[in-house]
Amino acid sequence: MWDKFLMAYRSIRERKARSILTVLGIAVGIAAIVSLMSVGYGMEEAITGELSGMADVISVMPGKLTGMSYVEGGGFTDRDVKDLQRIGGIKDVSAMTYDSVEAEYRNEKKTTFVFGGDTKDLERLYAEPVGLKEGRWLRENDYKGCVIGDYVANDFFDEVIHVNDKLLLNGDKFVVIGVFEKGDMMYANDVDRNIFLTLRAAKEVLQTDDIKYVMVRVYDIDEAEEIAEEIEKVINDNHGLDDFATAMTVGSMLDQIGDIFNIIRGVLVGIAAIALIVASIGIMNTMLMSVMERTHEIGVMKAIGAKSSDVLTLFLVESSIVSLVGGVAGCLLGWGVAIVISFAAGMMLPGMELAASVKPGVLLGGIAVAMIVGTLSGFYPARKASRMSPVEAVRYS
Repeated sequence: MWDKFLMAYRSIRERKARSILTVLGIAVGIAAIVSLMSVGYGMEEAITGELSGMADVISVMPGKLTGMSYVEGGGFTDRDVKDLQRIGGIKDVSAMTYDSVEAEYRNEKKTTFVFGGDTKDLERLYAEPVGLKEGRWLRENDYKGCVIGDYVANDFFDEVIHVNDKLLLNGDKFVVIGVFEKGDMMYANDVDRNIFLTLRAAKEVLQTDDIKYVMVRVYDIDEAEEIAEEIEKVINDNHGLDDFATAMTVGSMLDQIGDIFNIIRGVLVGIAAIALIVASIGIMNTMLMSVMERTHEIGVMKAIGAKSSDVLTLFLVESSIVSLVGGVAGCLLGWGVAIVISFAAGMMLPGMELAASVKPGVLLGGIAVAMIVGTLSGFYPARKASRMSPVEAVRYS
């Protein structure tokens, strides 16, 4: 077997340019898989890391989650909130509401979203993790005050909005008392384009008593799933429907996020697999060319006693060596590309912390895939070489 390795190595060394190109073909395919999966794992860990700090929170929404989409089914009432407060194991209940409004600033009108709720809860959810770059956060007596997102302040209207400027929301005048910092990956959609009010002010501006979101905190995290089921039952009974409310624990959110990222990774790997298919064609082409060039050599080997299995093994070893080198090179290249992508994302999106997560399993899997692809691609040329007639092969020139 050692002789076969030496002969395979000699053949690869004698055809350096072709071998290097074949190795590069494999390396590119494996690098694409490793880098995309590593970035995907990094994004998942960044999101789950943020959510894990809210393990005692249950999100209650009036609607249904179907796959990855949410269908709103109306609103909660004050009775729903009071009934939730009577459930055992619940630490506190916070009601919030939101909807679109017509915002007017210096005679320019645009539509955006207003969020209203308990100011302490909104502070804990948004103001503390994102931060304010101007002014201060809302107090319960700030009935005509508002805090706006970075996009609303700087890009939404033609002129920049600052603290103490006045906004009209559905015709009601409000004073800007604070401006958010730009939100990162986790908070950009929830903060940057929105305006925050007290719950009382939001209900009046939106002209509704409906509550669109309830945040429940529990004493014991281990009881969160049971409490979530009881929350759904209580609210559904209030409204006479079987599926009016959806109560989601952080655990169930993490499961859904995991499922979504599994789908994303599958799609990304499928795209990267195209490069591997091209690489496998390159390996097959290289090995077929090698068989043609070494026909006379194969004939001599068989004439002096080499078996067909020896010839088959020789060419399979050669394709395996090329694949192994390509797989290792691809893993290293993919690792580097993943780090570059993470760095570039951080540069392009300030505040976004995305660290590539290069898992040993992904690296080992990349090498294994390269070996399997290389061996399968080299099997046909190796089989063709092993079936050559020694007489015809020796006469070939």
